[in-house]
Amino acid sequence: MKLFLIPIVFLFTASNLFAQDIAPPDTSKHIAKQDTINPNMGDVKGQLQQIKSDKIKLHSDSIGPDSVGNQPKKSSKVDTVMQNKYGDLLKNDSAYNKKYPMWIPFVEGIGDNMLLSLVDRKILKYSWAMVDGTTWKNNLNAGFPWSSHWDWDQTRFGNDFMGHPYFGNLYYNDARSNGYNFWASAPYALIGSYEWKICGENVTPERNSLIATTVDGIVLGEILYRISSNVLDDRTYGTERFFRELLAAMIDPMRGFNRLIQGKTSRHTNKEVYQKEPLNITLYAGVHSVNDRTNAILSGPTNAMINAQFDYGNPFEIRSRVPFDFFKFRIETDIGEGRKIVDNINGYGVLFGKNVQHGNVALLEGIFLNYDYWDNPIFELSTIALGPGVFSKLPIGKNSNLYTNLQIMVVPFGGTSTGPISDTSQLRDFNFCYGAEAKFETSLSLGDVATIGVAYYYFALRCVNSVGQDEPAYGSLGNNSLGILRPKITLQVYKDLSIGFEYFLYAETHTDNGYPNYSVAQTEQKIFLQFYFEDPQRRGHYN
Repeated sequence: MKLFLIPIVFLFTASNLFAQDIAPPDTSKHIAKQDTINPNMGDVKGQLQQIKSDKIKLHSDSIGPDSVGNQPKKSSKVDTVMQNKYGDLLKNDSAYNKKYPMWIPFVEGIGDNMLLSLVDRKILKYSWAMVDGTTWKNNLNAGFPWSSHWDWDQTRFGNDFMGHPYFGNLYYNDARSNGYNFWASAPYALIGSYEWKICGENVTPERNSLIATTVDGIVLGEILYRISSNVLDDRTYGTERFFRELLAAMIDPMRGFNRLIQGKTSRHTNKEVYQKEPLNITLYAGVHSVNDRTNAILSGPTNAMINAQFDYGNPFEIRSRVPFDFFKFRIETDIGEGRKIVDNINGYGVLFGKNVQHGNVALLEGIFLNYDYWDNPIFELSTIALGPGVFSKLPIGKNSNLYTNLQIMVVPFGGTSTGPISDTSQLRDFNFCYGAEAKFETSLSLGDVATIGVAYYYFALRCVNSVGQDEPAYGSLGNNSLGILRPKITLQVYKDLSIGFEYFLYAETHTDNGYPNYSVAQTEQKIFLQFYFEDPQRRGHYN
């Protein structure tokens, strides 16, 4: 029982240290006035349209550069402490987003686990979900996660590195949607995951599930929370309001649930009450082909794909940085042969950062948190990574910019295949690992006409544990090095519609003393139509 109390004590301590107590707004500051609506004037929809139009005129990146060419002119009506340069709140308005007692998200986390357990036991009838007091006692007696009584699980790759993070996001957003900030919400992901490992399964608790659910769940949870904030608008009415609430709940289910019980779904305000940043959305639809070992063009099967990328915030806005006020999140699918539908997920966000200006070059320097997930016919790879990075923007013409970013990170935990993988296995065909990774991305934006870019990712990983049930019979430990090169070009067809081509080169080498080396190099081509929905206030194809 003492062991069970440890995360609870941590939760209460963290909540007191990092709780989001926001002071009432200082009305003496210059706050953008065009945000509020006047109910006495009627036609709320018309007022909101005018507000949006005025904000674009006053705060848009396209107004024109200042003397250094990167920072848009800033209206004197915008206060640098309360609002970003676009006139949006830097923090949720505390008068409309109060912090609820800490026991509420704790109980909601228990409810999440009870509902999941009910589905697993009564509907899906999984044998490992048949739990009782005896299994709880046995799991508690396993001790701490780093003890020898915890294990590494044998479930398949997608379950470990995509399914677990999704549930971690639910635990995290139990707290985030109850008024807690990033740091105060993070412990709830750990506690929810720990509760499940002890009470939700009758097998030996697995440490890898605890790690991935917690850390990847925090990354995914904050991204989904912020995207849902951009959808919500408590000033709206009728059909528009209904679909905003529905979409936000689909993006962030726990926030949707809490808004319902908190009465926020039917609440109407006369001003914006949520923190928002500019959000550019790119949708891709097309086909791709993973070539066979000859790497001849189109030598492999051709499948359909539907992809999406979200670019949130402006990395080059000079401001005080908070976690994930700038992030990129990209998901790619593979629709066709085989059961693997999600091809890869990549996301990173700033944790700590500082903006600087060197001549015409704008920079964001900071510490970034990354989540990578690759599950294709060639290899399986997922990492949690943390480390320094720098983003830059160099104007090279009136409407052209060169964007680059470089990140060098430590990988405290991950998973990687060490040989040929199976498309049908329901058991583990990969190994757990740690190591380092580096990312380099650069793109040349030629106005709205074209973008030319290239990215290179490198992973150096050390495998750490026993062989998975479907891993190769030998050589599963040792070192893995993986490189991914992806040049890309897009050409405008009409307005926001472009046609694009992307080429991938995957190279993997696995070495283990005493065993033959395993190496593979394969290519992939993607051709697609791209729909780019650019926030009218923030310009730039910097990813």
